[in-house]
Amino acid sequence: MGELYRGMDRAALDAAYNNGAAVRNSAEIVTDWQARSERLRNAHAATMDLRYGPAERNRIDLFPAGDRVDPLLVFIHGGYWQMRAKELFAFVAAGPLAHGISVALVGYTLAPQKRLDGIVAEIKEALSYLDDSGNRIVVSGWSAGGHLTAMAMQHPAVNGGLAISGIYDLEPMRLSYINDKLRLDAAEEQRNSPMRNEVKFDKPLVVAYGAAELPELQRQSRDFAKAAGAKLLPLAGHDHFSILEEFASPTGALTAALRTLIDR
Repeated sequence: MGELYRGMDRAALDAAYNNGAAVRNSAEIVTDWQARSERLRNAHAATMDLRYGPAERNRIDLFPAGDRVDPLLVFIHGGYWQMRAKELFAFVAAGPLAHGISVALVGYTLAPQKRLDGIVAEIKEALSYLDDSGNRIVVSGWSAGGHLTAMAMQHPAVNGGLAISGIYDLEPMRLSYINDKLRLDAAEEQRNSPMRNEVKFDKPLVVAYGAAELPELQRQSRDFAKAAGAKLLPLAGHDHFSILEEFASPTGALTAALRTLIDR
């Protein structure tokens, strides 16, 4: 098979976006995330699985920092739009909660049960459910959630965004193994590629990535931040998985970036 994207054939392209294979201990990291997340969810059992829509995964886990949920971080999980769940990522709430920032983790229907157009619509529905004119809402997400963060920036409930290790040009998704379940066609790819649509946001957006991530992930973040007029935040020493520790920690770089966005 010949060249498909930026000089890569199918095998090279698949490898260029295979984050799990690139981080050898990714399975152990995810197991640790699960244990930490279960402990935090158990401590907030009364506000888990709040329903925002009719589909099974249309649920939100809410972690209030106090009597009110303002300010609020809305976090969107990753998994190439086709795996993982909100329950795995509760551990990231620890950093924001330590600074009085409430956290809402959004669930959404996965591919191939729903196409990407429908997934993007669900995220916007969740934001509408969480919207309160008095709230300061920052939307954030990791990997596929970074892409969904970019797609949600123009929602009226959103005051700012923090996209982490995301995919912003979906052409390589359509041409690689990821499309086996995502089933993007050229038109849907174009509609849902923030970088291809050259949108300049009128709200503050931070685009973060790990300096030890796969080169294509780093390039996508750099190119998108430039195209969108966003602040670029490279984090030294972090791969695609370890970067989330900068959210889980009250003193982490992602927590600090969130606090800056909240205080604007």
